[in-house]
Amino acid sequence: MNGLSTVLIVVGLFLLGGIISFFKQDMPKGLIVLLGIGAAMCLSAGVLRIEGLWS
Repeated sequence: MNGLSTVLIVVGLFLLGGIISFFKQDMPKGLIVLLGIGAAMCLSAGVLRIEGLWS
């Protein structure tokens, strides 16, 4: 596990927390979807870097 994969996973988890917070505050659904896409991309990129499938 290198530094970039750690940063990607931490950013993905931060965005996931933002999704939960924005959902509780009844923010617009488009914003929640956008955060969800960003969180999914960050988490998947971080996991793929750990596995060595994406350099």
